[in-house]
Amino acid sequence: MFQTEAIFLQKKGTPEQAFELRKTTLSSLSAEEVLIESEAFGLNYADVMARNGLYREAPPFPCVIGYEVVGKIIEVGSKVDKTLIGKRVLAFCRFGGYAKHVITKHYAIAEIGEIPFELALGLCTQAVTAYYMSDVLAPIHEGEKVLIHAAAGGVGSLLIQLCKRRGALVIAKVGNEDKIQQALDLGADFAVNYNKEDYELAVKKILTGDRLDASFNPVAGSTMKKDLALIGSGGRLFLFGGSEMVGGKFGVFSTLNFLRKMGLFIPVKFMMLSKSILGVNMLKIADNRPQIIQNSLKEVVGLFKQNELKVISGGVFNYTEIAKAHRLLEEGKSIGKISVKW
Repeated sequence: MFQTEAIFLQKKGTPEQAFELRKTTLSSLSAEEVLIESEAFGLNYADVMARNGLYREAPPFPCVIGYEVVGKIIEVGSKVDKTLIGKRVLAFCRFGGYAKHVITKHYAIAEIGEIPFELALGLCTQAVTAYYMSDVLAPIHEGEKVLIHAAAGGVGSLLIQLCKRRGALVIAKVGNEDKIQQALDLGADFAVNYNKEDYELAVKKILTGDRLDASFNPVAGSTMKKDLALIGSGGRLFLFGGSEMVGGKFGVFSTLNFLRKMGLFIPVKFMMLSKSILGVNMLKIADNRPQIIQNSLKEVVGLFKQNELKVISGGVFNYTEIAKAHRLLEEGKSIGKISVKW
């Protein structure tokens, strides 16, 4: 047993209402686990979904959420290489990341040396998600035309680079003019501000009669029908979030409306049109195919070290500013990866 402190998600609500720093006790290590003394953890949009009571995978309240930490290994299980003790690592965790000490599996880590935590954290959940979609699940091919939603965010900014690395034409969808320049600087060929114009019409204009080969969509809701109309034969819609659901004020009715906007899909229609919807939930991949997580983490850290992948820091907050960090992410005003330090 190990005593530590953690930021608990105590109830559904605003960032200011939802979190509380508490003492907690961690269980003893199993044979394949490591104990990490955390220096910082990262935020992901799934954390916002959990705080709003919209993420079914999250533990019941009160709980400690969070998927990733940077820190030093201070103890290892009986089947783990003891030379790892003292190593500074980037690590996945299945929740529990908002804590000063975190237990995780030995295969869910990567040694990072002196890489600053605000950059390393972007290489965990977000980079691995992006890499899994662009390079593993249904790889992007040279010359394909792709649309990336939330392209200035953590996953989106990495997808731009990974898709360009594979030779694609990239259309970035963002929410303001500053983010347009950010997306173009990362390599996007075109950028569309959806708050100024209908992105479906803008993409059609860019494609000049052609169709998309892929769309990377963490929004869902009303955007799904638009994306499927833009995708051509052999095209893939990667669905890895549902941010349009956040902010609904009418509980179950908001959820039902969100589902209504997505539409009812008949599988045979996708066969006839040769289109695919690919659902991505990295928690399920971690649970059932951990080797994919391990390999993908190793690959993205390697790409970063070779200067082939750039991480954008979206801000570093002290743990006492957790509410401020959450609000920035939820409002969609951030660019890149948000991290919280102890």
